[in-house]
Amino acid sequence: MDPEEVAEARCAACEPLGAVGQDEDALEDSFVQLSTPVEEENSLLEMTPEQIQQEIQRCKELCSVLEQDCVELQIAKETVDQRTRELWKEGECLHKYLEQQISLSGVHLASRQESICSAKEENSRLRQEKQMLEKRLEEVKRRGLAEDLATLLPSLPERKMVFKGQVMDKEDVSTLTLVPKICYPLPGGSALITFEKPEVAQRIMELKEHVVELSHGEEPDRCRMRVQAEPVELLLPSSLEISLSQSSRQILVSGLPSLGIPEEMLLDKLELFFSKSKNGGGEVESLDFLENASQVVMSFVQHGVAEQLIARGRIQFPLKKAKYEIKISPYMRGDITGLQLRPSRCARTVLLSGIPDVLDEELMKDALEIHFQKGSRGGGEVDVLSYVPEGRQAMAVFEEDRG
Repeated sequence: MDPEEVAEARCAACEPLGAVGQDEDALEDSFVQLSTPVEEENSLLEMTPEQIQQEIQRCKELCSVLEQDCVELQIAKETVDQRTRELWKEGECLHKYLEQQISLSGVHLASRQESICSAKEENSRLRQEKQMLEKRLEEVKRRGLAEDLATLLPSLPERKMVFKGQVMDKEDVSTLTLVPKICYPLPGGSALITFEKPEVAQRIMELKEHVVELSHGEEPDRCRMRVQAEPVELLLPSSLEISLSQSSRQILVSGLPSLGIPEEMLLDKLELFFSKSKNGGGEVESLDFLENASQVVMSFVQHGVAEQLIARGRIQFPLKKAKYEIKISPYMRGDITGLQLRPSRCARTVLLSGIPDVLDEELMKDALEIHFQKGSRGGGEVDVLSYVPEGRQAMAVFEEDRG
């Protein structure tokens, strides 16, 4: 049905629904002009049965349209109500979220302010520490490198030392010569190479970076490595002060015969001999061989026994049906009371670092030695080469160069 026809049908359908007794002014002002019962009756009398039937059909169609409109309006109303409730809930959720964000913003702001304060305090502390370190650095520079290194070094570990030499009754004898052995840690991926001539080591260090060929293949670029050459800096003692004191219950036994008997057996025989009073001894507390020396330190339980034996100086010691003269000397304890160190650079040794773990240990040593022996690359005759692969550590020992 066309919209205009529907509108006309709605107006026509409203005509029979008018009220009785309305005056003419009310009828003129009303939205729908309603007919009176008399007019309806007259109009019905004038209509034929076919027209009446058409009018009834038209009223039914109009009623159906109105009912459909009512259903659609009801659905639209329910939809609007549902959307209103959803929007209300969303509004409540947004309100709660906004309150939470405001609360969290306040907490974060307070936390950031606290972090800023802490950072400022830390910055101030670090600035003061930096100033203190700068002052200490200036003091270190003023005192000199050697003196500073001596003060910064930790206390030396206790170690047994044996001083050998001749006792001379001369007033000018006041020095003691030491042969230092310096331990130098070697990290993984490094090597120490000692040349026969110092000028070769100097050339290698001046070049700094060296390209070492590992093999001779079709693609030489893949068979090379770059290593760094650096000098080896050591700290050597320049002066040493030792306080000596004689032990009252210990003696030093030297001049023992080397007959190839085990040390334990020799110690047992010494203990048995010196524990007898007829030999001038007494109860033995302990016996120890000195490191790297054929001498024994013997301790007695009682005081005075050591003095008697030291007074005798020498004594006949029976061993394997023979007697051997052994020497008895006082045992001196030494404590280091003063030590000064000086920095020293090795003249013939170079430290190589940055060596990758690409070859076996022996093959890598051969490759390094071959490379640094060639005069065309600034090298020369190699005396000693020590290599430490990646993932391992070693300790090199430096002794006095007597060559």
